[in-house]
Amino acid sequence: MNPARSFVALTMGSLLMLPLAVATAAPAAAAPHQGVVGERPVGWTPHVLDGSVKDILRIGDTVVVAGEFGRIADADENRTHDRRNLFAFRHGDGEILTRFAPSVDGEVTSLAEGPDGSLIIGGQFRRVNGQSSRGVARIDTATGATVTGFGATVDNGSVYRLASDGTDVYLGGNFSGVNGERRTGLARVDARTGAVDAGFAPTLAEQRRGSLRVQELALSPDGRRLAINGTFTKVDGQDRYQIAMVDTGSGTLTPWSTSAYEAPCDYSRMHTYMRQMDFSPDGSYFAVVTAGGPQVKPGLCKSTARFENTDEAGAEPTWTNLTGGDSLYSVEVTSDAVYVGGHQRWMDNEQGALNPGPGSVAREGIAAVHPTTGRALEWNPGRSRGHGVEALHATSDGLYVGSDTERLADAYHARLGMFPIS
Repeated sequence: MNPARSFVALTMGSLLMLPLAVATAAPAAAAPHQGVVGERPVGWTPHVLDGSVKDILRIGDTVVVAGEFGRIADADENRTHDRRNLFAFRHGDGEILTRFAPSVDGEVTSLAEGPDGSLIIGGQFRRVNGQSSRGVARIDTATGATVTGFGATVDNGSVYRLASDGTDVYLGGNFSGVNGERRTGLARVDARTGAVDAGFAPTLAEQRRGSLRVQELALSPDGRRLAINGTFTKVDGQDRYQIAMVDTGSGTLTPWSTSAYEAPCDYSRMHTYMRQMDFSPDGSYFAVVTAGGPQVKPGLCKSTARFENTDEAGAEPTWTNLTGGDSLYSVEVTSDAVYVGGHQRWMDNEQGALNPGPGSVAREGIAAVHPTTGRALEWNPGRSRGHGVEALHATSDGLYVGSDTERLADAYHARLGMFPIS
């Protein structure tokens, strides 16, 4: 989630409809940068030597990296460290923080800042620091120790995505309950204690395929709205095909809806093609990226799209940008760019069918899109595509990128890199 920040309106009159935020409830953090980052990564980030990076979060001068991996190395590659699924380093010089070495027995998929600068982790794990803590835990950012008093645990399944405003933590995943209380794929817990919020219980129903789950979620900068996506087709008894917006104050569905994701873009093994979402720094809009099956089909599979943060029913995207056949997994919105990552080969490729169609531009694995026009910016550092970028994190002075490959902007940056602001 990005702190609130001013943004120039996209279309004439559209912002008259928006419930604009004037303050943010999020934890104090460095605001996302303005302008577009450069194409040459810094040389001081550590290397992740195996597996893949799933999320990155900066808290103060500490950068935490999560995923599924076992070994890391200093930036100069002179020393390696055993770190399973989670580690931290210092922003600015890349020094690996040796005191921070929590034991997590499974993949960590998401990170959120907790109270007092602590760290909340979510994922496919059962134990943290030798203690039972399925799917979610709160740990000390300095020492890696488990914070006592936080007792949240999912009853089964796992957590895919977290979002926090510093007081509450939203959990999205494929679980059926939290702390013994029934919650199907979505819950809100107290950030200090982990207690389930009884007043927040949106009901997901009628999965399109597989099991009911929330694949991704995003919290608006003012904390008032939560965008969710996943396998559901109904929320609180109303039609919401794979995507919905919840009012966090009342815990109920907002009128906003779209039919943009009703097309069957995927194949039978993929429960949903929805992937990450992110709000603009001022909360006026949010961006969505999607994956898809091996064939190019009609609809918004393998795309990024902008939607206004309104109460409009049957909303259409303000703009879309299709890759022409390659999945996108991650998105991070700043004032001047919508950064997207995946294993795409092209952007601006609405007519492409696994080939560069008319007007397409080459963008290997990472790209930046103009917030107003929806067209690809000139920024084009490139990277080895692999499975793709699943972690983007904007800071006041740059953009962190996490993936499963080793080449970033034609240099060795194993699974982790940072582009500084130009």
